[in-house]
Amino acid sequence: MYTYQPVGVCAKKIEFEVEGNALKNLVFTNGCPGNLIGIQKLVEGMDVDEVIRRLEGITCGKKITSCPDQLVKALERWKAGTLEKSDAPKGTGVPHLKLVM
Repeated sequence: MYTYQPVGVCAKKIEFEVEGNALKNLVFTNGCPGNLIGIQKLVEGMDVDEVIRRLEGITCGKKITSCPDQLVKALERWKAGTLEKSDAPKGTGVPHLKLVM
């Protein structure tokens, strides 16, 4: 499991795994539930390079970034080998969106 601290968005943490080059077990902490569940369902199992291609540069309102764009930043760091693995356990079978208010 990898953990990324997004910047400039409502989500406070992005966690994910990669098998081969496929994105797995995506979890956002905080953020807009409907949008983030939608993103998770759309990209789960997708090739990392395709996720980057589709989501890079998306903005949110007047912000210069968004949760999807921050996911791209996390995946780019993973590809570059600069994102360390976290000690978080693998998926637990619960919905892949953890909202902490």
